[in-house]
Amino acid sequence: MTNPNNATITTVHSAEFTSGHALSIPTLRLLKDDGTLYQGAKEPELDKATALKMYDTMVFIRVLDERMLAAQRQGRISFYMQCLGEEAAVVGSAAALDDKDMIMAQYREQGALRYRGFSLEQFMNQLFSNEKDLGKGRQMPVHYGSKDIYYMTVSSPLGTQIPQASGYAYAQRLRGLKNVTLCYFGEGAASEGDFHAGLNMAAVHKAPALFFCRNNGYAISTPANEQFVGDGIACRGVGYGIKTMRVDGADILAVYQATKMAREQALAGNEPILLESMAYRLAAHSSSDDPSGYRSKEEEELWRKNDPISRFRLWLINKGWLDDAADTEQTSALRQEILDALKVAEKVAKPGIEHMITDVYAEPTVQLQQQLKELKAHIKKYPDAYPVTAGRID
Repeated sequence: MTNPNNATITTVHSAEFTSGHALSIPTLRLLKDDGTLYQGAKEPELDKATALKMYDTMVFIRVLDERMLAAQRQGRISFYMQCLGEEAAVVGSAAALDDKDMIMAQYREQGALRYRGFSLEQFMNQLFSNEKDLGKGRQMPVHYGSKDIYYMTVSSPLGTQIPQASGYAYAQRLRGLKNVTLCYFGEGAASEGDFHAGLNMAAVHKAPALFFCRNNGYAISTPANEQFVGDGIACRGVGYGIKTMRVDGADILAVYQATKMAREQALAGNEPILLESMAYRLAAHSSSDDPSGYRSKEEEELWRKNDPISRFRLWLINKGWLDDAADTEQTSALRQEILDALKVAEKVAKPGIEHMITDVYAEPTVQLQQQLKELKAHIKKYPDAYPVTAGRID
C-alpha cells in the first residue's frame, strides 16, 4: 500500500524507542487487518473490560461523527470535524493514560474526551453552544474542554498547545506529581514554530510530556511530501534528544502499548517522549473542506481497507469478547440515542449574553461593561438577526 506520508515504512513487531542517529525509524505494528497478531508480536496487557471500553468509545465517535456531519449539512450546527480513520490513534493513546494525566488536544481528539467520561449530553451542549455548554457558548463546535476530566479546552490557533504542554508537564514534575501531559497535534502543526520551541523546552527542562503527532498525510489540502523532506516527524524528536517511537495509528493495540511505554519512560526518566502515529485521514479536514480537490477517490478507497475499528472488532471477536449480532444491535440503538440527544440539545436556550465578558477578570472592567451595554442595544434594534430574545438581554 502506498504511504501518503513522507516517511520511510519499515515495520517491526516489538516496541522500542529510537534515539541517537538513525537512517530510518520503523513503525510498530501488532495487529493485522484480519484481527490476528503478526508473528512475533505480543499483545499488550489489556483486560476485557478496558478493551471493550476502548471499542465502545471508537464506535461512539464513529456514529457521533456521522450524525453531526449530517447535522452540519442540514444547517443545524455551524461546523464539524470528524475523527474518521484515526479513532484507534486517539482512543488507544487515551486509554494508556492515568485519569489525572493532562490531555492537551488539537481538535480531532473527541475520542480521548469520550474515553475520559464526557457524556453524550455534554457533547451535544457544546456543539449547539447552548446554555448548558461548559464553555458557555463561547467556542466553535468541537472546541471541547473539561476541567473535571483533565482535558484542556481546545484552541483554534495551530500549535499553541505544544509549548503549553511543555510548561504544564514541567510544573507536574516540579510539584512531584506522578502524572504526564499528553499533547496531540498533526504533522501540519509540526511545521509551526511552536512545535520546535515546545519540544526543545521539554527536552532541556526534562518535562514528562508525551508529544503525540497524528501524521494523517494531509495538513488540510497540503500533502506531507510538500511540507517536509525528512523521515516524517519522528526524526525531529531524535534531533532534539527525545526518545521517539513511530506507530501504526490504525492499530489500537500498537498505539496502546507504545503510549503506555512512553508514559512509563517519561515518568521514570523525567523526560519527554515523541510518538508519531501513521493513520490516514479518511474524512475531509472539516465540514468546510472538499478533499476531492486534492486527492482521488481511489486513494481514499484504498485506505478504507485499513479501517481501525473493523481491525479491532475482529480481534475482539477472535478473543471471544464481542458478540457480532449484539454489537450490531447496540450500534443501531446508539444511532437513535445520538439523534434523540441532538433533538433535545438544539432546543435548549442559548447562554445569557452577559457570559461574553465573564471569566476573564474577577470583575468585568468598565470598558467591557460599556461594550456589553452597546451590544445589548444593538441586538434589541435588530432582534431578527440574533438567536436571543429581548427578555434575555435585559
